[in-house]
Amino acid sequence: MANPRFFCPIALPTGETIELPDEVSHHIKVLRLAAESPIILFNGNGGEISGRLHFDGKTALATLGDHRPREAELKGEITLWQGLASGDKMDWIVEKCVEIGVTRIIPISAQRSVLQLSGSRLDKRVEHWRKIAQAASEQCGRNRLMRVDRPVSLQQCTSIEKKASERFICDPDASLDMGALLRGQPEIKVIELLIGPEGGWSDSETAIAVTNGATAIRYGSRILRTETAGIALASATTALMNW
Repeated sequence: MANPRFFCPIALPTGETIELPDEVSHHIKVLRLAAESPIILFNGNGGEISGRLHFDGKTALATLGDHRPREAELKGEITLWQGLASGDKMDWIVEKCVEIGVTRIIPISAQRSVLQLSGSRLDKRVEHWRKIAQAASEQCGRNRLMRVDRPVSLQQCTSIEKKASERFICDPDASLDMGALLRGQPEIKVIELLIGPEGGWSDSETAIAVTNGATAIRYGSRILRTETAGIALASATTALMNW
């Protein structure tokens, strides 16, 4: 069984004994790990550190071993612009995107989004999604955290300058097929995928995206749910690009 992994957002100097943050300490207690248990720590800056667990009363400590420059990132970057989905669908999307290797998620307050957030409710939900991304990284072996942005409108998002990337908006009525566009283009290193909410993008939103450099594409002959579409297109991208 693999050693348990913990995200530890502090300096991790090799060979030293450090006090673990309260959140990590609490997680260790929930898992009922014993003293001298081997653990792995990472702080999101790349690589990971092996460690040995100790306790000083209720305080959890770790004696750090060697730094391992191991990475589990894709060879390219995928940004998912995800129309806000209702219920716990966004939680699922965030978790699975981490596992697939998505670099960044930008939640979009779309015209047809059932979920609308503002104020403290928005702050709490964004922090919740970031905690899900952290836990998913611990589980799947990524040593860098997927970025989770605060929700913006599509108009605000399309103003983000393209980084020599391909920007695709998912449209089941599009004439262009995703696979045909991506095969045999190894020079592409950054891909942005725009996925609508439950009701899909409005005509005006699609027009905004296309005006700002997005290409409308379809994925197969079926209409996918919003919580399926981003995962399917991101997975297909990694396969088609051999990332």
